[in-house]
Amino acid sequence: MTSAAAPWLAALVAMIALALIAWAIATLKRNTGLVDIFWSLFVLAGAAVHAAAAPALSSRATLVLVLATMWSLRLAAYLAARNWPAEEDRRYRAIRERNSPGFAGKSLYLVFGLQALLAWVVSAPLAAAIGSSAPLGSLDALGAALAVFGIAYETLADGQLARFKSQPANAGRVMDRGLWRYSRHPNYFGEFCVWWGLYAVALGAGAWWTVVSPALMSMLLLKVSGVALLEKDIGSRRPMYRHYAARTNAFFPGPPRQA
Repeated sequence: MTSAAAPWLAALVAMIALALIAWAIATLKRNTGLVDIFWSLFVLAGAAVHAAAAPALSSRATLVLVLATMWSLRLAAYLAARNWPAEEDRRYRAIRERNSPGFAGKSLYLVFGLQALLAWVVSAPLAAAIGSSAPLGSLDALGAALAVFGIAYETLADGQLARFKSQPANAGRVMDRGLWRYSRHPNYFGEFCVWWGLYAVALGAGAWWTVVSPALMSMLLLKVSGVALLEKDIGSRRPMYRHYAARTNAFFPGPPRQA
């Protein structure tokens, strides 16, 4: 094994080890949705392994580690507060039903192993940036600004939604205030900005090939586990949502339309 490949393999091993811990906890609580809490921590664990393997931390490596830590711990803490005391999310209940009996064992690779592998792939910009000794430039500044904006945007969106849901008077209603007035999924838009911002930092190090990471995340957010999945049947469960969707952009923020 080459010295360049060793940190990549070590990062994957660390993510899988953390996935095993997450699987054990989720199995004991019978709540596979707890994997969402660990998703960002998988990525951070990989970044930490690459940082530990680097001979010295460059300014770019420090910048990326700060950004990754801000993003990861914020998201993990928010999801822990929301998901830990809750019942298993309906999306994971559907996966459980499709793969029963024996789902507890199957979830180790169908959910937790897959999430760890996905985190390993999308963490490529972090690994490339941490391993680079090239000086910081304008792309790094642009990327850092976009990532910080994305973290702040999704934090604000999550906070607005949490406050809305905490009020009993809003039960059954659709959140269409604050950032949710301009986009039906502002938290996902913030996540989109984070990953393209991290890619810009990696691009500043010459790692253009890591574009697979933000491209994959964009596809997941828009077409797979994000917008498309959440809105698959929401219109039938919440009739008011149809009116909201008719006047509000799905992803990219924009002024409300006349419904």
